[in-house]
Amino acid sequence: MNDTLIQESNHILLNEIQASGIRLEDVTDLTVRKGGAGPTDHKAITIFNTTVMIPVLSHAAESSPFTATRPTKMGLASLKKDGKILTTIRFIKEPKFYKEKSSDGTPFWKIARLHSKDVLATTVLQTCIRYKNKETSCQFCAIEESLKHETTIAYKRPQQLAEVAKCAVELDGISQFIMTTGTPASSDRGAKILFESVKAVAEAVNIPIQVQCEPPDTFDWFLKLKNAGASSIGMHLEAVTNRVRNKIMPGKASVSLDFYFKAFRAAVEIFGKGNVSTYILAGLGDTEDEILLMCDKLVAIGVYPFVVPFVPVRNTPLENHSAPSKDFMHKILDPLALSLVNAGMTSETLESGCAKCGACSTLSAFEKKHSA
Repeated sequence: MNDTLIQESNHILLNEIQASGIRLEDVTDLTVRKGGAGPTDHKAITIFNTTVMIPVLSHAAESSPFTATRPTKMGLASLKKDGKILTTIRFIKEPKFYKEKSSDGTPFWKIARLHSKDVLATTVLQTCIRYKNKETSCQFCAIEESLKHETTIAYKRPQQLAEVAKCAVELDGISQFIMTTGTPASSDRGAKILFESVKAVAEAVNIPIQVQCEPPDTFDWFLKLKNAGASSIGMHLEAVTNRVRNKIMPGKASVSLDFYFKAFRAAVEIFGKGNVSTYILAGLGDTEDEILLMCDKLVAIGVYPFVVPFVPVRNTPLENHSAPSKDFMHKILDPLALSLVNAGMTSETLESGCAKCGACSTLSAFEKKHSA
């Protein structure tokens, strides 16, 4: 390893790699999921003992200065920058549960996916009322693309989720389960579907579970979800200003920021400080200062703002949108990490969820820098 890559600077290099992506040299069969919800077109890679989701099929990755050699049978490969070897990395292998099926014959990999190295994730309802209407759809979203590719099923029934969770824990040592959902045509905005799903999984296996949905019409759902077995909840803003929300996600923008904050405060009372989080996609059009201002407001009420770099997804209106630069991300993640450390609310203190996993952002690496 280059001797300049010391622990204190790892967060800088990790941020650059995640922003730039990695080109793969003669690498096949990496089980990269193309299209769909979540960190699609990415690959889980362990670098400096930190597992991060790195774009490998994005437009940015095609011209990245970082390349990875063909991995060994153990998943080890050399990471290069401009042709010069930096360090050894490890590709996360396909989990054992992918080879199994549910009692109704559905392959487990169509029901839930491995994220990072030990996180199980699923989109319970793979459709959304906003998706097919250009007047309401989120321009970055590809939730129904995986249905076109037949790599998932439209609705994962509670029994199916319970079976895959139990198997993934037993075969692969899965540490947590993250359940998100498309928004259905009901005022609970997916909370009811998640409640049924969590209840079934919690009865089958003891595992931390995060649920993710838009703020429901009544906040009674938070206690119901908690009692069912959810340990945390995510309600994702994605964009932080009305300027960007109205332009990029017009349907979701109809749920006001004021209502989100009412929901955040109510959820914190049930799940506790830090176990309520929100995804913020840096690079959609909000400035660094606007994002940090929103993050300050969220941290102040006990909500963890999980800021991740926006990665354009193929077959979406924003597929040719530029990804944020490493400098843009650094200007946000460094002060935000310090704020979270000072608040005693870091990824290590959380019970479950995307922020606990941390692989889709290098925020946790910045937290470690400020905690050292």
